[in-house]
Amino acid sequence: MSNYFFDYASTTPIDEKILKKMYLFDQKYFANASSIHQIGQESFNFLQEARTTIARSLNCQLEEIIFTASATESNNLALKGIALAYKAKGKHILVSQIEHDCILNSALYLKTLGYEIEFLKVNQFGLIDLNNLKAKIRPDTILVSVMTANNEIGTINPIKQIGQICKSKNVLFHTDACQAYTKIAIDVVKNNLDLLTLSSHKIYGPKGVSVLYKKNNVKLIPILHGGEQENNYRSSTYNLTAIMGLSWAVTKAFKLQKSETLKLTHLRDYFITNIVKKIKNIKLNGHPTKRLYNNAHFSFAGVEGESLLLRLSHYGIYVSTGSACSSKKLTGSYVLKALNLNPYFAHGSIRFSFGRLTTQSDIDYLIKILTQEINFLRQISPFTKFK
Repeated sequence: MSNYFFDYASTTPIDEKILKKMYLFDQKYFANASSIHQIGQESFNFLQEARTTIARSLNCQLEEIIFTASATESNNLALKGIALAYKAKGKHILVSQIEHDCILNSALYLKTLGYEIEFLKVNQFGLIDLNNLKAKIRPDTILVSVMTANNEIGTINPIKQIGQICKSKNVLFHTDACQAYTKIAIDVVKNNLDLLTLSSHKIYGPKGVSVLYKKNNVKLIPILHGGEQENNYRSSTYNLTAIMGLSWAVTKAFKLQKSETLKLTHLRDYFITNIVKKIKNIKLNGHPTKRLYNNAHFSFAGVEGESLLLRLSHYGIYVSTGSACSSKKLTGSYVLKALNLNPYFAHGSIRFSFGRLTTQSDIDYLIKILTQEINFLRQISPFTKFK
């Protein structure tokens, strides 16, 4: 049976050519990039080459790039590091209510240390209310964290405007850009960003490597202490091969950016148009136009999401009910609750996310099986009305 992967928002397959390149690289340049001998310095030069590639993509300085092991680590470092560094100014932090778990749980941890956490509400499309943000910022507010694009519903937030508001109020702004990086233009200068998180495994690079961009004049207290790598912001031996894999993935992603945008926008819209025609009583979640080009998040009335996911899996179709980091929780999605989505719809929600290997024939197969399984589940559903 063929595999039909429609869960690119959770992760992407590592690019085959990059994987082979990483293997060959690791055989030759295995020396520790912190060593001062000749081959150690050769490794260090490659480290800086990778740093240059990523810095150019964001329009920032080399020293503003901090390599980490995951987006979770980057987000933890951003929130906790800023909280510790600026506690003399204040302990008030604003976070959108539909952030990734690692942001929300970092914020809740800081709350146990005496920080005041306020969650910014979103509208029915998942967009931040800019006027509400302005009203919430206080003299003791030290940080605002709002993701560039939501990992579940794909809504893209106006980070440039958020950055302008934060700058005018002298408040630091962090954005989790893992879903959006390489898909939309992100310029840390133009967008007034102080901190930004990106992840390798979302862009066909290896798992286990990510980045935190930190503006030069922003203070940060490290949460790992050791050998003082990354200007003492993130101690640990460099995972150089993975870092190189990330840099190669970045280069390829920007090379293919235009063609992938056109292709995946077409496939997404093709899927949305046909599903709406074939299946009644469904709802597209997220903003209708301000959304990632590879995301289509639907709710199906009278259907239980996990049951649908498992039935699709039987046909080799792999999708998600939400964030992969929360997919084993059987509680309703906190993102959909924040949108005030009717629970009748919310519990029948599936995220479809497309990627580099997706074809139109794959989409046609998905439409066929999805329609079939929705009809089957509704026939055995205790609900008799779908509205």
